[in-house]
Parts: sequence; C-alpha cells; structure tokens
Amino acid sequence: MEDDLVQRIVSNPKYQELKAKRTSYGWWLTLAMMVVYYGFILLVAFNKPFLSQRLGEGVMTVGIPIGFGVIIFTIVITAIYVTRANKEFDDLTAEVTKAVLK
Repeated sequence: MEDDLVQRIVSNPKYQELKAKRTSYGWWLTLAMMVVYYGFILLVAFNKPFLSQRLGEGVMTVGIPIGFGVIIFTIVITAIYVTRANKEFDDLTAEVTKAVLK
C-alpha cells in the first residue's frame, strides 16, 4: 500500500509544482545568502584596511556593522522563506494530501 501511496503522490501534478517551486525558491535564497556571506569573507580576506576603518572616535570599525548586516540578512531571508512556506507551500501540500487521500 505504501508504494501505491508514494506513486500517487509523485505522479500528482500539484506535488510536481510544489517540488519545482520550493526547489527553485530555495536555490535563489541560497544564492543570495552565498553572495552576501562570501562577499563578506572576501572583504575580510582582501580588503582589511576598509573593514578596519574606525567609525567615529570609538572602537567600532566598518566591519562590525557589515558583519551584523550579514546576520540580519540571514534572519530576514529565513523569515521570507517561512512566510512563503506557510502560505503557498502549505496550501499546495494540503491540495496534494487532499487529492491523494481521496
């Protein structure tokens, strides 16, 4: 019975749509995260004088807010993914479940 259920799920067009959308969206967010993260790492590796510039009279340098920005960016794209998953992806999952378990 499980093989039959798996086959019905895999052959369902809504499942194929869900899989394609989720995979594509995941790759775009991964690419965005890689650009931001590795961009920061490349700055650390090749442009230390820029990152070590002081902001004002204190001890804060340019690198600190940029590093903080990388962390904030990660939180934001995670929230974006969760929002889309809770709306679009969960709706498609419910449609697949309803169609397959008739």
